[in-house]
Amino acid sequence: MSPTLTLAELAAWLDADFEGDGNCPLSGLGTLQSALPGQLSFIANPVYRKYLASTRASAVIMRPDLAAEYPGNKLLAANPYEAYARLTERFDDRPLVPAGCHPSAVIGEGCQLAEGVRIGPNATLGRQVVLAEGVEIGAGACIGDGCHIGAGSRISARAVLYHDIRIGDRCVIHSGAVIGADGFGFAPTADGWLKIHQLGSVVIGNDVEIGAGTTVDRGALDDTRIADGVKIDNQVQIAHNVCIGRNTAIAGQAGIAGSTTVGENCTIAGGVGIVGHLTIADRVHITAMSLVTHSLHEPGSYSSGTPLAPTREWRRNAVRFKQLNELATRLKKLDE
Repeated sequence: MSPTLTLAELAAWLDADFEGDGNCPLSGLGTLQSALPGQLSFIANPVYRKYLASTRASAVIMRPDLAAEYPGNKLLAANPYEAYARLTERFDDRPLVPAGCHPSAVIGEGCQLAEGVRIGPNATLGRQVVLAEGVEIGAGACIGDGCHIGAGSRISARAVLYHDIRIGDRCVIHSGAVIGADGFGFAPTADGWLKIHQLGSVVIGNDVEIGAGTTVDRGALDDTRIADGVKIDNQVQIAHNVCIGRNTAIAGQAGIAGSTTVGENCTIAGGVGIVGHLTIADRVHITAMSLVTHSLHEPGSYSSGTPLAPTREWRRNAVRFKQLNELATRLKKLDE
């Protein structure tokens, strides 16, 4: 169950002001439309102001300039969405793996387990694994030989780390993620494809989150690297030797091919494909379903593809698209 905290306690934790009953008990979060008494809500987008009069929430997080529009208990924050995000930590009721090592877990030779480590049932640690203080390993997770996992990181149930992977502090690897599988490296020969053994590793910084079913391949020679603060959604493919800069966010089903470097503070929307051996500058934002085929050296927003249209209309447009080069050539001749 979520803890019960007072409005004054939450305001103090956020270093924020409040108006109303500081002793008002709050035991959860909800939207303005769905919150029940005893819950805290928030308004980050002015379009939801219409729900302030009818909300059943016991208190609302809002900007100070909106305070006069709501007579109830309120927590005042310059950025209500950030305040809401921070408070989710206080109300998180995710079950913890019990302290210590479950009897069914398998711990390899030479492992180093710091204080406060939690290892769930049927988890497997290979040889020479190092777990720093407070690391949590979920049920059935598999940690390969020589892995190092930093303080406070969580490896969820059935996630897999291949050998010699390095994970920083306070990271979250969700279920089904596979870190350090072989990159897609094969050399063509007269007899077929010859496997190129992947000799690098994966190095992940601090405060990184990797979603369920996401795969991060190990490097062919150098390491695949994911810098501090990167957030990766579910079912994303990060190929061998990719480097991703600080605080970049990647949405679901995106794919980044090998040896591409993505800068800092970028956003890559769902379904984006980025071909290999490219460089993406800092602060680049790529919209959904775009295909990136060349390097992007300037910050900004980039898009590709065509919007959805009725099939008959789309077919006509596709034919015209193929004719663009011919039409451009004709126009150039007319200008001459």
